[in-house]
Amino acid sequence: MKGEVVYLYAFDVANEIITSRVQEILSEKPFPFEIRMDRTLPKDMPLYKPLAIEPHPLAARLRGAPVHLLIRIYDVGVVTVMMRAAFEADRLGDLMPFHNPKLENGETLDAAALKLCSDVCRSLEDLMVSGTKCSTSESYTVFCLTGLPDTNDVNRWLGEHRREVAGLLTETAAEKLSEAQVTEVLRIQRSFENTDLAVIDWDAALVVDLTGYVDDVLYALELANLQLEEFRVMDQRLDTYLDRAYEDLERRTMPLFGAANKVLRQLRRFRVDVAKLTDEVTHITKFFGDWYLARVYLGARDRFYLEQWRTSVEQRLAQLDKLYSVVHTEVNEKRMLWLELIIVIFFAIDLLILLRVGR
Repeated sequence: MKGEVVYLYAFDVANEIITSRVQEILSEKPFPFEIRMDRTLPKDMPLYKPLAIEPHPLAARLRGAPVHLLIRIYDVGVVTVMMRAAFEADRLGDLMPFHNPKLENGETLDAAALKLCSDVCRSLEDLMVSGTKCSTSESYTVFCLTGLPDTNDVNRWLGEHRREVAGLLTETAAEKLSEAQVTEVLRIQRSFENTDLAVIDWDAALVVDLTGYVDDVLYALELANLQLEEFRVMDQRLDTYLDRAYEDLERRTMPLFGAANKVLRQLRRFRVDVAKLTDEVTHITKFFGDWYLARVYLGARDRFYLEQWRTSVEQRLAQLDKLYSVVHTEVNEKRMLWLELIIVIFFAIDLLILLRVGR
């Protein structure tokens, strides 16, 4: 069998990237990324096209194969890095070493992707809104098979090798897996013809297409991985806000002026960012057009628990808003009390002045 292993990395680097003003990325002219539409689709549905560049392959090889690159820029503030390396193998078990491998120079793929992202951010620094430093990413591994020995029916092939496929995707020896685990790993699979197949698991996927074209499915998986990264980052930010909110409520010493309003303004901006991001990311995936790709994306969304992530973020944001509304109400009540006290004091002073003048 032959094919390639693809590593997808998604980095949240800003609230927004103004892609309409991007002229050059890493000294290369970007182009709108497009995928080929071969299946049934409504002709009037536009497909989101992020900006992309294809830099030269990495200097170091991966298990003897060159590592080709594709970098995409999304206006929701995300940079994705795709690394691809070809392989030939006799059986699926031979592909196990491609999980978390190192380049021939000893560098990890994670480190190489992080360096590429940092270089891209430096070249886009002036076009990033509320940019952040590249740090952690959401990564995903896809094993793509474009040639299988002695078969043209990939669904029949999967039935014969289901245990090996489950073992590859879970990084576990096939004979050690229980039948229940094998069934769970293979639960989310999509196929349009007998020549194509996608099996989607949490940390890795298997994509088979005997025609040799897998970029469309990879794009759908990348968008789902991108959403997971965005919700993960929002969840981390909410942790920070919640910790601060609990500390403020425990101290009960928030100043009367400035601090409460500042925090509430930050919270309102964050709520707007969440709503905007959710809308824009949903907008990206709304226009797949290709029904098969939509099913692939929905399968990945199910496997990545994206709806649960989104619901959790929205619920915690509402709780945070409620907590600070309580704080804000208490601060306003204290302000009113102090203002009334000041008015009484001024009235008393005025009365004393009148009495002294009257004498």
